[in-house]
Amino acid sequence: MMLAPDLLHQIYMNAKTTSSTGPSPSSRAVPIGIDAIAFAVPRAYVELSDLATARGVPPAKYIEGLGNVQMAVAAPDEDPVTLATEAASRLLSGAGRSPDKIGLCIVGTETAVDHSKPIASYLHGMLGLPRACRVFETKHACFGGTAGLFNALDWIASGSARGRSALIVCTDIARYPLRSPGEPTQGGGAVAMLVSERPRLVELDPGRSGCYSQHVHDFWRPLHRKDALVDGQFSVQCYLEALSGAYEEWRQLMGPEAASSDDPLVRTCYHVPYGKMARKAHQRRCQLDGLDEKTAEERFAIEVAPSLRLPSQVGNIYTGSLYLSLLSLLSAEAEELAGKRIGLFSYGSGCAAEFFAGRVGPHAAALLQAMDVTAPLRNRQRLSIPEYEALRQRDADQDQRPAPPSAVTPSDATAAGQRALYCGIDPQERRVYTWQ
Repeated sequence: MMLAPDLLHQIYMNAKTTSSTGPSPSSRAVPIGIDAIAFAVPRAYVELSDLATARGVPPAKYIEGLGNVQMAVAAPDEDPVTLATEAASRLLSGAGRSPDKIGLCIVGTETAVDHSKPIASYLHGMLGLPRACRVFETKHACFGGTAGLFNALDWIASGSARGRSALIVCTDIARYPLRSPGEPTQGGGAVAMLVSERPRLVELDPGRSGCYSQHVHDFWRPLHRKDALVDGQFSVQCYLEALSGAYEEWRQLMGPEAASSDDPLVRTCYHVPYGKMARKAHQRRCQLDGLDEKTAEERFAIEVAPSLRLPSQVGNIYTGSLYLSLLSLLSAEAEELAGKRIGLFSYGSGCAAEFFAGRVGPHAAALLQAMDVTAPLRNRQRLSIPEYEALRQRDADQDQRPAPPSAVTPSDATAAGQRALYCGIDPQERRVYTWQ
């Protein structure tokens, strides 16, 4: 039997208050959403103006053409596991949450380190999460993190959480061959989100999201390659088609509420492989809303630009790109946006997309300030182009280094707040990590 959208939404909104022993008899609706957020980036970065000069192109081609100014560069001892661990550690510490209260841990990534063992399993051990915790990895290119987020919303709404929270981490390293067209669109990082009842940051709207999928080859990475392959122009076309389809379904589900002048979407965060893509996306959305190009440009400056500051300093982080955009927006305007609705669009090549909305919490600004969410961008090392190229060469040989004989225990390392490091492969071909 298929349920009408309004009835499905009502079922979600009537989710019961939960406790450690099971669902409460209370019939009061409990809001669900993102309670806290944090991110991590590699220690080094490259200025795109330096890269442009070294490649013999005008800096404006990279900076204005892409909408980015810097790109993060991962060292051989940094990988999706270490980035995920650092982002999650910062999240739990800054949000004042104990690992013992996590009942679901999902990692969305397209930079897997193993065909079988998920990054979430490494994260479980590095953070010391409880044994009674559901742990797995999700993959659909850049959509993998959003798949994890919606799984968490369903898990809480169903009553399975029993008062616990979900840890959702998006972690990736975007890498392309040196001197290739994709080189200036590289990046790396992880975004961790705590999903729970009565969220402090953004209350989401389970059961009311617009979806779109189709089978295409706009971007792919064969199992034997670290560098991705992409059909650039086709990928842009797929992105915009997916936005149109997802947004149209969201508007249909929302009905008159979608265009309400009393409670509009005052900001929108998009999946940001590079800043210029968000501009194209917003132009398409404004076109669907019947607005002219001039109005779309004016609205972009207000509704989207604040979400692009952090992504422009990190570059493409695949699954985490939308959520770094969200963090950028909230770190800049959370106080102004308290109580207001914002839109979110997630896209993953291949392809899958979702458009959904949330409402910013009244105390979001204070929480983000207390968590010092932009701290990872401080004290990074600026690489010269020769240093960057040498780092890439060392990275190609990283799996040949031996692992250390011992490692710091998760509980000691987490308490010390140290960096997670990849050490190499042991004689049984197992990846080994430590804290330093």
